[in-house]
Amino acid sequence: MATTGTTWTKNINQKGEFIRKDSVFRKFVTADGSSGFKAESGRYHLYVSLACPWAHRALIVRKLKGLEEVISFDVVDWLLLPEIGWQFDETKTNCTPDTVNNCKTLREVYAKVDPEYSGRITVPVLWDKQKQTIVNNESSEIIRMLNKEFNAFCKTEEQKALDLYPESLRSEIDEVNSWIYPNINNGVYRSGFATKQGAYDEAVKGLFEALDKVEGILSSHRYLTGSQLTEADVRLFTTLVRFDMVYVGHFKCNKKRIVDYPNIWAYLRDIYQTPGIAETVDAEHIQWHYQSSHRSINPHGIVAIGPDLDFMTPHGRENIGDQP
Repeated sequence: MATTGTTWTKNINQKGEFIRKDSVFRKFVTADGSSGFKAESGRYHLYVSLACPWAHRALIVRKLKGLEEVISFDVVDWLLLPEIGWQFDETKTNCTPDTVNNCKTLREVYAKVDPEYSGRITVPVLWDKQKQTIVNNESSEIIRMLNKEFNAFCKTEEQKALDLYPESLRSEIDEVNSWIYPNINNGVYRSGFATKQGAYDEAVKGLFEALDKVEGILSSHRYLTGSQLTEADVRLFTTLVRFDMVYVGHFKCNKKRIVDYPNIWAYLRDIYQTPGIAETVDAEHIQWHYQSSHRSINPHGIVAIGPDLDFMTPHGRENIGDQP
């Protein structure tokens, strides 16, 4: 969940550690409507940032499941302003206005649900056009809804059959998520937002220990849990694709780059080249957001020129490990 401009600085404890707070809106869309939110085509809308790895998860699953015509979305400005937070500015490349509520900021969208809301204003947001409310703003739960509850509306039979959280692999997926989230997904933020050396040292050490573990897994498996792409891969991908672009320099995660890990770098290209995924990646939004928005880290907002990354070079992972 990417947050408003200065919110992260309020989440620093006395040790200088960044502590991410839990999402607030946690209702579910279900295929049968038993939750009070029935899966229907055209009823739901996503608010996303193309820069945010958490929102990116939702866009990837929406694409893989063929739900482009079922669930609409709007894109906020990549610049996150202090106190104002996420705003809409259709004059910028690949940004949109708020086509559903005609709000100028995402804070206004949250206020439509609760005028007294004082929590974090985060993306992604799953909005119910019918009930005029936020269903959920927790990315890990949104992607599971998109994976399963909208199967009746998938564009193709192949996309309907695609299951990123299959019952046979759930325990393995959950186990992988349990250490990748704190150490890698959130580990880059814990490293970059640390305000004391000890907090940074602890976070960045855990980050690279986890990356080393991933490198080992990928030496004998095409994907994290075997031969099948799952939600665990989607969740890791959105961090990896940003790593060399911004986390290495901006968040001081510079012990190694992803291109220095042979298996992870090939794996990253493998997923990037999966049909539909490349078009969800916006390097301009990613680089300009991080380096322009976090002025306490980069006071002048200067955006770096590099690095040059070619995600389309052959990855050679088609026959690795336990392929069917």
